[in-house]
Amino acid sequence: MKTAVIVDAIRTPTGRGKTGGALTGLHPTDLLGQLFKTLVARNQLDSATVDDVIIGCVSQVGEQSGSPGRLAWLGAGLAEQVPATVVDRRCGSSQQAVHFAAQGIAAGAYDIVVAGGVESMSRVPMFSARIDQDPLGSMVYGRYPDGLTTQGIAAERIAAKWGISREELDVFSVESHHRASAAQRSGAFDTEIIPVTSGNATLLGLDETIRADTTFERLAALQPSFVDEGVRGRYPQINWSVTAGNSSQLADGASALLLMSEQTAQRLGLKPRARFVSFDVIGDDPLMMLTAPITSTRRALEKAGLRAQDIDHFEVNEAFASVPLAWMREFKVDPRRVNPRGGAIALGHPLGASGGRLMTTMLHALEQTGGRYGLQTMCEAGGLANTTIIERL
Repeated sequence: MKTAVIVDAIRTPTGRGKTGGALTGLHPTDLLGQLFKTLVARNQLDSATVDDVIIGCVSQVGEQSGSPGRLAWLGAGLAEQVPATVVDRRCGSSQQAVHFAAQGIAAGAYDIVVAGGVESMSRVPMFSARIDQDPLGSMVYGRYPDGLTTQGIAAERIAAKWGISREELDVFSVESHHRASAAQRSGAFDTEIIPVTSGNATLLGLDETIRADTTFERLAALQPSFVDEGVRGRYPQINWSVTAGNSSQLADGASALLLMSEQTAQRLGLKPRARFVSFDVIGDDPLMMLTAPITSTRRALEKAGLRAQDIDHFEVNEAFASVPLAWMREFKVDPRRVNPRGGAIALGHPLGASGGRLMTTMLHALEQTGGRYGLQTMCEAGGLANTTIIERL
């Protein structure tokens, strides 16, 4: 098998995923296309040598319905013969895109792949594809008579099961903003972010989702987001602690990674920056919904022959604060190594782009701190999770 390596990894800044955000005026394919142009140009790559473009995107309707990876590639002026496809594994879509790309390289099917993701949540709102239709079907209701849990209720159930208090959720969320703000002020994000432009104007050069002035008192004043009288009686064990402040933010953004076989990178005179150590994807209880990162992490570590203590940098997606907090209850690692530059609570969660964003941040952080191993895991709707372990080279 060939060794799959990361040669480059970049992302856009995250824009607020509501009307009025800095990236609201930009079509999602234009957002992603700017990353493609930069990735090819700065690596002096002949775009015709790319074997495939694999892009994660969750809401594949409206402006994101026409295979955004293909259209972004064409819009960037790159080689027409390069194919592209779109992956939807919910929040882990671009992490799965990276898995497919690296696995294809390892198997010898590819030499060079661009993988990543895009989501414009301001222009294509979450659940746009449903048009008020129930996606489950009678057979699912036959197995789960009450249907599947919403993610908000799942986050509440996780907090209850692991005994995580409202105070812990809010303290963790304040820390996410403060860590992200510190990384932004220090310039730690500068090497991974490509400013987004329109014509000659820069639309956004820094993540606009970070609230450096966030305080515990402000978050504590927010009301729970997912409780009403209809659900209160169904879940008597829940304390109703999940709010907009301790959940991920809607966001616009894109991410892109250049992956190659190690031999191809050497032949082209490009430096491999990290290699893939192990991959995992698994399903878990769809009613608890967001617990699969725990199982998936254990499996990825076992496949790699590593312990949690061997990992220098963890990225555990902050879909809700209860998810990484429950994960930390299980693995008991140094909290300073978990999302040390903040997570989706501060940096936003542009669904299809988030897996690539986490991978990009983790790679740059390992390089800047001298760490060796990084582990990234994402909870995903339906009770799924992806985990990836990389080794900095």
